[in-house]
Amino acid sequence: MKVLLLNGSCHMGGCTFTALDVIAKELEKEGVQTEIFQIGAKPIADCVGCGGCASKGLCVFEDGVTNEFIKKAEAADGIVISSPVYFAHPDGRVQCLLDRAFYAGRKSFEHKPCAIVASARRAGTTASLDALAKYPTISQMPVVSSTYWCMVHGNSPSEVLKDKEGLQTMRNLAKNMAWLLKCIEAGKERGITPPVPETGEKTNFIR
Repeated sequence: MKVLLLNGSCHMGGCTFTALDVIAKELEKEGVQTEIFQIGAKPIADCVGCGGCASKGLCVFEDGVTNEFIKKAEAADGIVISSPVYFAHPDGRVQCLLDRAFYAGRKSFEHKPCAIVASARRAGTTASLDALAKYPTISQMPVVSSTYWCMVHGNSPSEVLKDKEGLQTMRNLAKNMAWLLKCIEAGKERGITPPVPETGEKTNFIR
């Protein structure tokens, strides 16, 4: 079993990474492999709705990040999505990446447990968690929760490490992720497979 953790911050060793590192270490204790995927510092364009990805499962625009994330998500059993909070909402590049990745590579995410993590100095975390939760909940992904909203606070990694409740929340999140992955694995061994959704119905009210 493997969990892919998206570091939505351009700072490779910053506050967001610190939270993910705590999650990763706890998952490793539970026997789950991990990989932290760095979004990097380069600009990421938003989705233009061209539809070119429909038959490819990948975005037609190569930026060295989006399609790599889709491919790694396909090979993973669980996903953690994280973002720093700057102006009371998720980082814009994270949302651009997720718009394109989930639109183009939807099959790579379906039915895989997903957790959402936000990192902020002080405020904007709950709004960010709400925005980012839209991606797994439209993609048939079980959302992994914890004992508090999945957030850490601090203006530097050292301050995040002082957020004892935040770190506790990250560890409990990891334990819940590992537990759910093991439950899914046990289900597969008994022949329990993901449900096949109904498709084809689209209600469009055009006036």
